[in-house]
Amino acid sequence: MSEPASRTFLRHSLATLAYRGGKALRDVPAGFSEFSVGPASRTPGQVLAHVGDLLDWALWLAKGEHKWEPQAPQAWEADMKRFHDGLAKLDAYLASDAELGFSPEKIFQGPIADAFTHIGQIGMMRRLAGAPVKGENYFRAEISTGRVGIEQEKPAREFD
Repeated sequence: MSEPASRTFLRHSLATLAYRGGKALRDVPAGFSEFSVGPASRTPGQVLAHVGDLLDWALWLAKGEHKWEPQAPQAWEADMKRFHDGLAKLDAYLASDAELGFSPEKIFQGPIADAFTHIGQIGMMRRLAGAPVKGENYFRAEISTGRVGIEQEKPAREFD
């Protein structure tokens, strides 16, 4: 895949992460951020803060720096905003003519793939906490490159 094509695919991956992440992060029950599945596991709030760190790292990589600066978890809504803001900043950079410091493939295989894993963990923790995310046929979802904001359209088809 050529760099322009892989860069476009990376942007679509961000839109997919925004869509799936939005579903997992919206409408969580009170106290969910501190839910624990065990004494050695991260809480959903810690996982979400880590996803924000991953998106910051991805932007630094796109700009050519291998920089890691983790932030402490904030309130759920603040970290949810950080998630979407991080996606928006990275998407805007990828949409520009700016040179990439690392290949789109490397940016995907590191921070972006890890972010998908952690969004899945949050979804699993929601189920364990008794507040599962409603299933959906993601193939039919209206996911568009560049749409990474906090507002996402209604799912294409949810499963009951």
